Amino acid sequence: MELIAFKIVVGFVVGTLIGMTGVGGGVLLLPVLIFGLNVPPIVAVGSDALFNFVTKIGSGWMHLRKGTVRKKVVLALAVGSLPGSIVGVSVLAHLRGVYGAGVNDFIRYAVGALLIAVPALLFFQGRIEERVAHRPPTMSSFLGISAIGLLAGVLVGMTSVGSGSIIMMLLLLLYSFSPKVMVGTDIVHAVALTGLTALLHFRLGNVDFRLVSALLIGSIPGGILGSHLSTRVPVPWLRRILYALLLATGARMLWA
Repeated sequence: MELIAFKIVVGFVVGTLIGMTGVGGGVLLLPVLIFGLNVPPIVAVGSDALFNFVTKIGSGWMHLRKGTVRKKVVLALAVGSLPGSIVGVSVLAHLRGVYGAGVNDFIRYAVGALLIAVPALLFFQGRIEERVAHRPPTMSSFLGISAIGLLAGVLVGMTSVGSGSIIMMLLLLLYSFSPKVMVGTDIVHAVALTGLTALLHFRLGNVDFRLVSALLIGSIPGGILGSHLSTRVPVPWLRRILYALLLATGARMLWA
C-alpha cells in the first residue's frame, strides 16, 4: 500500500512539473521510474509510453476541436514515426532475445544520451525560434518532416523519449507556425505515436498496468495544479533547474 501511495505521489509531482513547465512527460518520468522506483528499464519504457498516450488524449482532442492542429504535418510525421516505432521496439525485442537482461543496459545508455541531448537542445529553443520566425513552410518539407518522424519513432520505440521534445525542436527547423499550432500538432501526433508504441510494448509484456494506473491517479490532479501555478511561479528558472537535473541524470546513466 505504501509503495502504491509513493507511485501516486510520483505521478502527482511529475504531472505538476509537466503542467508548470511544458517539459515532456517521457523526459521527466523515465529517470524517476528507473532510479526512484527501480523499475527495469524495458518495463519503464513500455509503461512510460502508455502513460504518455493516456495523458495526451484529452489535450489532443481539445486542440483538434480548437483547430490548432496542422493535419498534413501530423500525417507527414506519422508516415515516418509509426514505422520507426515498430523498428525501435523490434530492436529491443531482438536485443532481449540475444542478450536477455542485458537489454536494460542498452536502454539505460540510450536514455542517458537523450537526457543530455534533449535539455541541451531546450536551452537553445528560444534562439532557434527567433531565427526561424516568420519563415513560411514549403511543400518540399513533407519528406523532411517524415524523416523527423522516422527518427523520433525509432527513439520513442526504444526509449519512449522524443514524442514531444525532439519532434518540436526539429519541426522548428522547417516550420514557423504559432506556438499553439506547433504544440497542438505535436500533441496529436504524439497520441498516435505513443499509442502504437505502448501497444507494441504491451504485446511484448513490457507494460506494468498497476504502475501506470497509480501514476495517472496522481498526474491528472498534478497537471491541473501545475497549469494553475504556471502563471504564479518563475517558470523560466524552474525549466533551467529541470534541464540541469536532467543533464546530471543523463550523465549518471552514461557513466554509472
